[in-house]
Amino acid sequence: MENEQEKPITFFRFEDLRIYHKALEYINWAYSVSKNSKDDPYVRFFFERFISSANGIALNIAEGSSRNKSQFVYYLKMAKSSVRECVVLSTIAQNRTWFSKEVYEDSKNHLMEMTKMIGALIGSLQRSTRPEEHSNDEEETE
Repeated sequence: MENEQEKPITFFRFEDLRIYHKALEYINWAYSVSKNSKDDPYVRFFFERFISSANGIALNIAEGSSRNKSQFVYYLKMAKSSVRECVVLSTIAQNRTWFSKEVYEDSKNHLMEMTKMIGALIGSLQRSTRPEEHSNDEEETE
């Protein structure tokens, strides 16, 4: 009960989502592994794209949270698309030796965890949306 009292009240509901905080952690991780990118403009561009994709995960979660449930599911699926972009970019970085095997595995572990969390949230929203969609249809016809 004390933890509930200590927990600050958030104005934006996405700030209460664990997946949002995991996405922020991944963004910080992406910045930390890319800060040593070489002076090569292509490598810098690559890491800018990588960071942009990492940001896309959190941004889509935040944007979708302000919508209705079915739209939130759409934005969560977009967040999963950003996760998949990060998977591909991580693989490219490892193949180009910009990521060590350890860094690559760390990235994959973060991304797999976020994919599972987003999938669980989508499932939860879809289960809770189905009855509401039916009741909303009834309300509209009355």
